[in-house]
Amino acid sequence: MGGKADQQHFEALWREHRGIVLKVASVYAYGAEERDDLVQEIGAQLWRSFDGYDGRRAKFSTWLYRIALNVAISQSRRRRSAPEQRFEPLQMHHLETIGGGEGIAEADERLVELYAFVGTLDPLNRALILLYLEDRSYTEIAEVLGISETNVATKLGRIRQKWRGQMTAAAATGA
Repeated sequence: MGGKADQQHFEALWREHRGIVLKVASVYAYGAEERDDLVQEIGAQLWRSFDGYDGRRAKFSTWLYRIALNVAISQSRRRRSAPEQRFEPLQMHHLETIGGGEGIAEADERLVELYAFVGTLDPLNRALILLYLEDRSYTEIAEVLGISETNVATKLGRIRQKWRGQMTAAAATGA
C-alpha cells in the first residue's frame, strides 16, 4: 500500500475503533478540554506509527490500546510533575463517554463508584482495569501492557481486593 491507500485504511480503522481511544482518554483526562486534546494526541501518534503496524503480529485493537495507553500514561506522568493540575473525579458525563452513551445516563450508583475508584488508581493499574472491564483476555492485557499474564492476574487480584475493601468500608459507614 502507499500514501492515499494507507490513509484510507487508517481512517477506516480509526472510525471502527475510535471508541477505544475515547474510553482511554476519558479515564486519563481531567476534563473535557484535556480529554479532547488527549484524543487528538493519541490519533496523531497512531497515524505516525501506522507504517509500523503489522496485522499479522497483533490485532489492530491490541496495537491501538498499546499506543493509546502509552500516550495517556506519558501525559499523566508529565501532568503529575505540574503541581497546578487538580484531579477531577469521574462524573456522569465521563461515564456516558466511556460507555458510548448507551444507557449510562441512568447508571446505578455502583457503576459511578467503580469509575470513581478507577480514577484513584495509578496509571498502570488504571490501564489494567480498563482493559479488564473491556473483557480483554489476560493474554491481550499482558501483550498491551508488556507484562506477564501472571502479573496481570496478580495485579487484578489486588485491585479487586482493594475495591472489595472500599465497598465493605463504605457499607459499614453507610456511605
